[in-house]
Amino acid sequence: MIAWLLVLPVAGWVVLRAFGLEEGWPMVPLLAYTPLAVAGAVAVVVVTLLLRRRAPAVAAALLAVALAAFVAPRALGGPSAAVGGSGPRLTVLTANLYGRPRAAEGIVDVVRRERPDVLSLQEVTPRVAAALEDAGLRRLLPERVQDARAGGFGSAVYARVPLSPGTAAAGQTVTAARLRLRGAPPVEVLAVHPRAPLREALLGEWRDDLRALPAATPRGAVRILAGDFNATLDHAEFRDVLERGYEDAADEVGHGLRATWPADRRFPPPVTIDHVLADERCGVRDLEVVDVAGSDHRAVLAVLELPRR
Repeated sequence: MIAWLLVLPVAGWVVLRAFGLEEGWPMVPLLAYTPLAVAGAVAVVVVTLLLRRRAPAVAAALLAVALAAFVAPRALGGPSAAVGGSGPRLTVLTANLYGRPRAAEGIVDVVRRERPDVLSLQEVTPRVAAALEDAGLRRLLPERVQDARAGGFGSAVYARVPLSPGTAAAGQTVTAARLRLRGAPPVEVLAVHPRAPLREALLGEWRDDLRALPAATPRGAVRILAGDFNATLDHAEFRDVLERGYEDAADEVGHGLRATWPADRRFPPPVTIDHVLADERCGVRDLEVVDVAGSDHRAVLAVLELPRR
């Protein structure tokens, strides 16, 4: 009985993840820890073997393999090329600044070192926007489309090349900007930050924010979603976003298990909730996860290859 009671929650986790059945709190935030559940399943295998219960041990082993099958592909992969021919490269950096002016200084240091073409920022308050100016971001990335707001709802897109407001209707938590690069279709970059599903009352808004994100446009502008999605590849709602014509840059190149939050403490365990999603026509050449002084998130830096126009 003890052995089967240990196997039961592992089986439940596999069913929830396999069929996208997560509903309510706390299952939605807990499902982000599926990579850790693999280790838990292995521990159950060991315990059931020590208890000399063969059937539960076999069941636990099969369940551990199933969980590993969900997670392991994120550590595989490599650089990919754009569909239909290689166009110019676009380096996209995204970071959640935690509403802290000190994090604004930290991200400007990252921009100065990494030299991205486009920067997507979340949790941009008026104080953070002023700190970005004081730290010299406009000298590095002179173009911007910004919506600085109190709380965690402000966002902005900065770039080296001219920007104009984007046209995508994508809900309350998005700033959209449009840019052009020679040799590529128009590019639309969305700074994305859905509500965090930290309690039952926020789950509906989290789902609505993710569902409001626009689909990629296979014959139109190249669309890139970059930001803190408050979701991982283990959430069905996030996988639904990918089904609208996107690829997760980290997953594409085999860095999908590199955690981005929290960066400033040991608890809760780290998860991968910051993403760069690129139109499937794009190639992904490289990706790094970068520390940002003053923020509780790590930044994601993706080198994309745009399709040729």
